[in-house]
Amino acid sequence: MNRKLFLITGASTGIGKATARRAVEAGFNVVLAARSTEKLLQLQEELGCDRALAISCDVSSWHSQEEMLQETIERFGRVDVVFANAGFSKGSTFFGGEDKPEEWKEMVLVNVFGAAATARLTLPELVKTGGHFLVTGSVVGRTTSIRNLYSATKWAVTGMAQAIRNEMAGRGVRVTLVEPGVVDTPFWENLQKPGTPELQPDDIARAVLYAVSQPPHVDINEILIRPAGQPN
Repeated sequence: MNRKLFLITGASTGIGKATARRAVEAGFNVVLAARSTEKLLQLQEELGCDRALAISCDVSSWHSQEEMLQETIERFGRVDVVFANAGFSKGSTFFGGEDKPEEWKEMVLVNVFGAAATARLTLPELVKTGGHFLVTGSVVGRTTSIRNLYSATKWAVTGMAQAIRNEMAGRGVRVTLVEPGVVDTPFWENLQKPGTPELQPDDIARAVLYAVSQPPHVDINEILIRPAGQPN
């Protein structure tokens, strides 16, 4: 059976990990890409080496992403769904505290350049299969946030998703922007979590699979998903 292929960046924890589990459950083969090789290999073993391929990848590196795609094609021969999910924040502010230029640079490279590079490299494969491109934005990519530069990177992702959708019009590729609110993931290890209810990673994964499972003529453009009680 020639199963469809679901490629996920940022797959080692949180939303990416939960989505990988749901994708395999839905019948996909999966490529698990992230920087954390040990965690990826554990997930690969859990999902089954016949169904999952772990690839160490730094999305801030064009060359690393090229190698990821090459290895994917060599193993599975196709790409049907891409979830550009990799991203992080350490809460760097515009005012006060110490200067952290390298932290800012890394965040822009991962959150913005990384997602753009994933799109640029994989869209030709998705055109071949009539596939689906999804990218993780954020609630703070459409509202003002005290998280400052992180929020700005997610505003960039919001615009990126719209630009990609415009380019893919008439090419058979669906594009979905996934915008989570507060989710209980390792993302918050370096940040103070807001005192609001939380979503679980699987809540987002189910939303992703909902978009992917629609008939080919249905394109879920955006999924804005907050926990009940989160005001903004």
